Amino acid sequence: MTAQQKPPVQSAPSQSPASQSLASQSARPAAFVDAATVVPGLVVDMRYFGTQNFVGAHVDGYEAPVCVLTHQAASALAAVQRDLKPRGLGLKVFDCYRPARAVRHFVRWARGSDNSTKAEYYPHVAKSNLFREGYIASRSGHSRGSTVDLTLVRLSDNQELDMGTPFDFLSPQSGQHGKVSAQARVNRKILADAMRARGFLPYDKEWWHFTLRNEPFSNTYFDFPVR
Repeated sequence: MTAQQKPPVQSAPSQSPASQSLASQSARPAAFVDAATVVPGLVVDMRYFGTQNFVGAHVDGYEAPVCVLTHQAASALAAVQRDLKPRGLGLKVFDCYRPARAVRHFVRWARGSDNSTKAEYYPHVAKSNLFREGYIASRSGHSRGSTVDLTLVRLSDNQELDMGTPFDFLSPQSGQHGKVSAQARVNRKILADAMRARGFLPYDKEWWHFTLRNEPFSNTYFDFPVR
């Protein structure tokens, strides 16, 4: 989702020369995979490849609408998908691995004067406060490859469940204590419980955001393009 830095890592760790070289390569590393090839029935709606997002534009680094994740994160997500199937539910992803260049695009946007998407995406937060309130940051856990933004869909028609707010709605309503309907709270809990059961940690400001607890590249921020 947004470029914020998420728990459990709150500050950017120093990187070894090896991790720095990994981060700068242009080809997809062998440790990463197209998650749709691992997660049967995964619905992919990569918002930053298009213009339906809080920036209102195609975001740097997204050359194809592909959900790229580390093998470990994709395998864990496949387990979540299997767990949800008996309930008639499945997963829909909005963002997965995010190149560092995309995060820089977010930062430039956040420091600019364009407020054309405010009514739809951040009506309750001043753009100047998006950094301070944790919605935008100079580094994102997504760039480590084991963080995913997603929601639940009905398997019968791929329709999204009501979560109270849309994806990327930058507002306290999207957080753990946001004021939403009872059904939306139930749906958020189904998603969070399913993700936790397979080793993903939630982010309390965004119901859609989860990071694999034992992520393989906790100190490395990659910048290869999504293709």
